[in-house]
Amino acid sequence: MSNKHSSENTWFLPLLDASLAFVAYLLAYYLRYELQIITPVNEVNRAHFAPYLPYVVVYIVWLYLSYHGTGLYKNVRGRSWTEEVYTVVNGVTNATLVIMALSFVFQPLVFSRLMMIYVAAITIVLLAGARVIRRMVQISLRARGIGTERVLIVGAGDVGQAVLRTMIARKELGYQPVGYLDEDAEKGYIDLGRVKGLGGLDNLASAIRENHVDLVVITLAWSQHQRIMQMVETCQKLGVEIRIVPDVFQLNLRQVQVENLDGIPLLGVNGHVPLRGTNRLLKRAIDIGLVLVSAPVWVPLIALVALAIRLEGQGPIFYAQRRVGENGREFDMIKFRSMIPNADMAGNDKK
Repeated sequence: MSNKHSSENTWFLPLLDASLAFVAYLLAYYLRYELQIITPVNEVNRAHFAPYLPYVVVYIVWLYLSYHGTGLYKNVRGRSWTEEVYTVVNGVTNATLVIMALSFVFQPLVFSRLMMIYVAAITIVLLAGARVIRRMVQISLRARGIGTERVLIVGAGDVGQAVLRTMIARKELGYQPVGYLDEDAEKGYIDLGRVKGLGGLDNLASAIRENHVDLVVITLAWSQHQRIMQMVETCQKLGVEIRIVPDVFQLNLRQVQVENLDGIPLLGVNGHVPLRGTNRLLKRAIDIGLVLVSAPVWVPLIALVALAIRLEGQGPIFYAQRRVGENGREFDMIKFRSMIPNADMAGNDKK
């Protein structure tokens, strides 16, 4: 099954994106030169679609290279639609900038930059919409057992059972657990609900053949490294795909960051990714923007609270307290006073 998915992504999605990008150019041309939305087009500035064809080719090629390089065409189960749309928007933005730059270099007699904005917006809508429809079709087919992968779980510990529960609960991912193997051969024959117990680890090859397994998911502890490598070799000989769940002290893998050191995977387990560079500036800009946008809501509320504190009695409305922030730097945190004036000093005096 997985080979079919891979071959589909190899040609179908790139071809679909290329076709939709071309449609986006046609629609943008119609909006700009026929409907003349936003600004009218003078007769001397009218152009046929043919001069735009070289730009169409560059645009489509750039999108393909961008999406292929970022792994958008890889069959990654569990990847969210928002992640795909982010990649789509990023690729469209870069491709549009390239087209704009080419227009400045070659200086064509007629070239509408407004049309390029139309192209970008329409492309994003079409490509994002296509992926929604594709997901809906996949979910419908997988619910009927079409396009699913038959999965064998190796290891029935906490990690293995968590993997099993997720696969059963999220049918849209397209996994169909057919059985499991356990380190304890006797326990390995106990069925877990509808999932069959197929015995111990030594039954791997026969379990794969008898149950027509497409994918083996190994959830053993890293202490069994030698055994895991033997099982990987067995799966490769039988032509079955393998996935290994790293037993990082049973951490939530959403807190694990994966880095690539020239092909060597490095797992970060600190659970914290500091913001740096443009990401830090972007977060700061978003924070300030949200504060300004929501000002009509929180400014009157703050004014009412301040008025209530003033009417309640004498003393300052706000109260400043020292706090320790990033990199150990201290700062004054300002908040509304909710106690009598100098309550903290009075408490220290009693001590």
